[in-house]
Amino acid sequence: MAVSRPNPSAERVRARLDHPVIDSDGHCIEYLPAVRDLVQEIAGAGVAARFMELTERLRQWGRLTPEQRQHVGFMRPPWWGLPTENTLDRATAMLPRLLHERMGELGLDFAVLYPTYGLMVANWDDEEVRRAGARAYNHYLAEVHAPYRDRLAPVAVIPMHTPDEAVDELRFARRELGLRAALLPSYVQRPVPMAAGAPRPATWLDTFALDSAHDYEPVWSACAELGIAPTFHSGGMGWGSRASTSSYVHNHIGNFAAAGEAICRALVLGGVPRRFPGLRFAFLEGGVTWGATLYADLLGHFEKRGGAQVRRYDPSRLDRAQLEKLLAEYAPECIGARADELTLALRTLSDPDEPAEALDEFARSGIREASDLRALFEDAFFFGCEADDPGNAAAFDTRRNPFGSRLRALFSSDIGHWDVTDMREVLAEAWEPVEDERLGAADFRAFVFGNAVALWSAGNPDFFEGTALAEAVRRERAGSRGA
Repeated sequence: MAVSRPNPSAERVRARLDHPVIDSDGHCIEYLPAVRDLVQEIAGAGVAARFMELTERLRQWGRLTPEQRQHVGFMRPPWWGLPTENTLDRATAMLPRLLHERMGELGLDFAVLYPTYGLMVANWDDEEVRRAGARAYNHYLAEVHAPYRDRLAPVAVIPMHTPDEAVDELRFARRELGLRAALLPSYVQRPVPMAAGAPRPATWLDTFALDSAHDYEPVWSACAELGIAPTFHSGGMGWGSRASTSSYVHNHIGNFAAAGEAICRALVLGGVPRRFPGLRFAFLEGGVTWGATLYADLLGHFEKRGGAQVRRYDPSRLDRAQLEKLLAEYAPECIGARADELTLALRTLSDPDEPAEALDEFARSGIREASDLRALFEDAFFFGCEADDPGNAAAFDTRRNPFGSRLRALFSSDIGHWDVTDMREVLAEAWEPVEDERLGAADFRAFVFGNAVALWSAGNPDFFEGTALAEAVRRERAGSRGA
């Protein structure tokens, strides 16, 4: 039976547009029994059982008392995160044919779909389950969406604990399954070696591009070779202050932005986008305001600590004679009585013995002048923004962004999750800043169409070939080249 209905709110927006609408981050909800059976086919019943145990691990929170949760540091995990009262939307996220049928009703022309449960698997420590789980999710996503590739593009789940497993899954997903997009975790939590008898294990965040346990250059090379844009959709729950044992809301607010900022910062300082200028990187579901802040912060740090600029703070440049003269004239008794300890007083945070090779912390970045950073944030980085995020206009605020930059905000609906109470309203919500005159029509076009084309087709010009948008994308790319 057909379930699509008239949708005046989306129709009102579409009547104003002369371009398609691409959703760069919708969500499907995988049918776990089917994924479990694929894990069993790939790796056997024992691995499938462990897969389900890890999937169900979030439920353990409810089996502990508040005191037990506090004792073991068990943060409040996500709960009630999917549509229920709106049963049609729940079914739409579960059933690709239903989503495909409703695309016109929602006001969408094309959607890149991220998994829901599959967001977890790449961060599991159990290598056997992690790799089999990622392979199973990718088989499942490719199979159930295969008849609907004209409007739906699922992403591949890529584990990143080692470069080898990432490259293996990237090549399999692209060459064998035909998946065109990929989800990489923003980090891996690795154990810190501890002395015997330490009270609890500690971990550190490996963000792959800076101070990593491995050389991830083969991963970025594989992405370039396969025409895949690395996209990151990890959470930062459990980090720092986002570890409440009682409040998911406390842990959830800002967590995607924190994870996106961590990998973006590492990519810049590690020089990845400068070494792979053809790659485009997307950071999803965290909005764009953190990107604007990071852009400004990096520029500020580069101008004061990049290259030779940091030499301004070299202790050898201190005029000690002048300082001693000023101390003799102005120092209070408590300082003057200890004038013979001046060397000790000057040393902290001004150590003359810093290693020379470690002074320029921008050396690995490949950034040599401020315009290099500008190019990264204007062209290489894309920021996934939900429709109702009031900060979306920050991407296009040329009065506030350094150099008058326009950042690459991406319309990323998050349909399928609790953030979206009604899929039918996402386009109208995204349009509201235009009505409020915080965005212009050209900004909106970039938000829902132009930036998505630039991201997905930069490394793979054929990304949209065979889809309902093929001709519109060809015109867009031709126009961009002409500009």
